[in-house]
Amino acid sequence: MDLTFATAVDQLRMLRRGRISARELLDQHLARIELVNPQINAIVTLVPDIAIEMARAADQRHARGVVAGPLDGLPIAHKDLVATAGIRTTSGSPLYADHVPAENALIIDRIQAGGAVTVGKTNTPEFGAGSQTFNPLFGATRNPYDLKRTVGGSSGGAAAALAAGMIPIADGSDMGGSLRNPAAFCNVVGFRVSPGRVPSYPKEAAWSHLSVEGPMARTVDDVALLLQAMAGPDARSPISLDEPGAMFADVAVERRAIRVAWSPDLGGLPVAREVRSALAGVPAIFSGLGWEVVEATPDLSDAREIFHVLRAWAFELGHGPIYDQQPESLKDTIRWNVEEARRRSLVDHVNAYRKHTALYHRVREFFDVYDVLALPTVQVAPFPLEIDWVREIEGEPMETYIDWMRSCTDVTVMGCPAISVPGGFTPDGLPIGLQLVGRPRRDLELLGIAKAYELATQHWKTGPTAV
Repeated sequence: MDLTFATAVDQLRMLRRGRISARELLDQHLARIELVNPQINAIVTLVPDIAIEMARAADQRHARGVVAGPLDGLPIAHKDLVATAGIRTTSGSPLYADHVPAENALIIDRIQAGGAVTVGKTNTPEFGAGSQTFNPLFGATRNPYDLKRTVGGSSGGAAAALAAGMIPIADGSDMGGSLRNPAAFCNVVGFRVSPGRVPSYPKEAAWSHLSVEGPMARTVDDVALLLQAMAGPDARSPISLDEPGAMFADVAVERRAIRVAWSPDLGGLPVAREVRSALAGVPAIFSGLGWEVVEATPDLSDAREIFHVLRAWAFELGHGPIYDQQPESLKDTIRWNVEEARRRSLVDHVNAYRKHTALYHRVREFFDVYDVLALPTVQVAPFPLEIDWVREIEGEPMETYIDWMRSCTDVTVMGCPAISVPGGFTPDGLPIGLQLVGRPRRDLELLGIAKAYELATQHWKTGPTAV
């Protein structure tokens, strides 16, 4: 039985019932990787020897009736930005081409403690900058639905590997859409959790809410499964939330009367016609669930400015020293971000934080009225590989390389949990994502809403057509 396209929940059930061993499950995924990864280029460092040892350990535990954690025996690959002990971790940069960390990041410790079997690392743009997954070390990752198209980014390798059946679960990170954007382009689920839900360590900006780590998978239940291992407090993260990961063990379909704010363009952003068309039926689907649908958008005035200032600050913190010593080693968009940070004054930062606080309170009051905000995850469909970033949408020029992602970046500064679920397809069969934004810190509630939509549409079952 080939289980590579089975859900993670079903794979785990087979493992727990003894219908398949962890080694057998791993072998199926390694065979799938061997078959399709050369075309897609999603997994850039493969460690079969390590994976075999981890799978063997899982089988030995199962033989003793012991389960290490909620992921015990499931294969996973880790984003190439996150430190993984004993495994090459490059951040997509030639500067780190041979970098092998001595210690895991916290998220890797938690995933491995949960019993997952590490098969390798997934591709990412250089230092995770931009929503098109290519870098000088490994090249571009191709979309399993059309090999001439991008997978988005920055967790693009993870999304492509999931869509192509190479792994059932994956980790990623999200500052301006890096979990949501590639999920939308690859017909999988990417969850930007509430800041602090998944604690990050080490992290230079420990107090920052801008970037989060989180789960990706093919279904909402699979995302929740991985979140069980990822989530929970940790004293090393000063913003970590107290609720344990076990709270995500059972995601109930949301059946109460939900009030949906439907925003087809997030208050006037340009959205490609093919995206609008693919999502045109969303309000009717919500109505069919018995939910009230109102076209409404929160007041996100200043969201673009806030994100630009905070992102520039983050890039100066992370890449300023490299810029000073080896500016030519950084791609142009990273250099631009660092230069933008240095151009900004202290007053710019003061104003950004003041406006960010005001925006949060407007959003909080918006969610006193609505349970969920629904909108396109990405303003465009997956675009050709040779395009590094989108210059215009429906005739409107994009000023910077991140402005075409505002349907994600504006949501980032809301500070709310946001999930991208499969939303439909273009006439050419390219995936389009639906983004659902929940009330502050109501991650479990949002998963229940997303699950109801997923069950009503079943878009996730439409597998890749190019591999």
